[in-house]
Amino acid sequence: MATIKHSPSLLFVSLAGVLSLAAAMGIGRFAFTPMLPLMVQEGHLDAAQASWLAAANYVGYFVGAVTASRLRVSAALLALASLIMIALSTAAMSLPGNMLWMGLRFVSGVCSAWVFVATSVWCLGALARLRRQDLGARVYSGVGAGIAAVGVYCLAVTVIGMRSQLIWLHLGLWTIVAAAPLAWVVGSLENEPLTKPFVAHPSQPLPGGTVGIVASYGIMGFGYILPATFLPELARSVVADPAVFGLAWPVFGATAAVSTLMAGPWMRRASRLRVWAVCQALMGAGALLPSLWLHPVSIVISAVLVGGTFMVITLAGVQEIRARINLNPGPWVGYLTAAFALGQIAGPVVSALLFSQPAIAGHALDLGLQASALCLFVSAFWLWRQSAG
Repeated sequence: MATIKHSPSLLFVSLAGVLSLAAAMGIGRFAFTPMLPLMVQEGHLDAAQASWLAAANYVGYFVGAVTASRLRVSAALLALASLIMIALSTAAMSLPGNMLWMGLRFVSGVCSAWVFVATSVWCLGALARLRRQDLGARVYSGVGAGIAAVGVYCLAVTVIGMRSQLIWLHLGLWTIVAAAPLAWVVGSLENEPLTKPFVAHPSQPLPGGTVGIVASYGIMGFGYILPATFLPELARSVVADPAVFGLAWPVFGATAAVSTLMAGPWMRRASRLRVWAVCQALMGAGALLPSLWLHPVSIVISAVLVGGTFMVITLAGVQEIRARINLNPGPWVGYLTAAFALGQIAGPVVSALLFSQPAIAGHALDLGLQASALCLFVSAFWLWRQSAG
């Protein structure tokens, strides 16, 4: 039976949700992105090794996404335990060894998915009980805020000459700090399970285009992950000053945070599919631009276009599936998540394979970005047609 020791405050519920997502995504998922230029500069990695490390994290995210629904545990406790695991696996990145790093980034990927799913359950449930469902979108702004904050922090400590090993230790400690509000309120939250007992639903015809919706969401995962992984490294290749090239990732995160706050009003005025189509096309332009014109200006434009669209597409995709499969949307939301995770696994794997070919290794990242852009443009056209039909 659910029990409540005392009612948690709205402030701490919101803060715990925002910081949980900020740490899970800003550190567990994406800390490697602002760390990559420094690790390459220090001689720890090359581009091909970086691609495999990124892929390990995204495989972990896929595993976490598809296993979350099978866990019969308290959502808040799972989120807290996963944040602790992210802290430990991040701090351990200070140890040497490429194979060890792959394992650690895999663990961080699994746990970041668990935090994302679990926070969606416990935090949105707590906000609903406090009659403040309207704050849900603001909680998700923690994703972009975490990306931006970690990017700024990595930039600042890199400029003063801090080594990558020490930065990884710091990021592990920051994850513990971010978990503190959740640890404070976890005892006062309802013991809400991550998954609820199965309830049979009457059969519902599958609306036309639903499989294409899932495929388009997977293409978004494939399309955004290469710029999301390599933007700071691309910036480093054209600007030697870390105080300048390090800005690419904070710009990406800040734009993502702002776009999350703006997405709700935008989607109330326009068709979800039309919003999605426009964002998918803009993301394609952001992926394509640095492959054709590598310049500090193109890096910033790419960061804005990709960072400003990926969370809007996430919200549009989930809302569209829930509207189409309104009786039992859970499995189809799971299919969306799995398709997205597979897409973002494919991105670094494709780039690693391209880097392994001597004849094209010098243009491997450009080719990967162009392939991403092509897929995004095709899916944007299909989504626009669906919105008109």
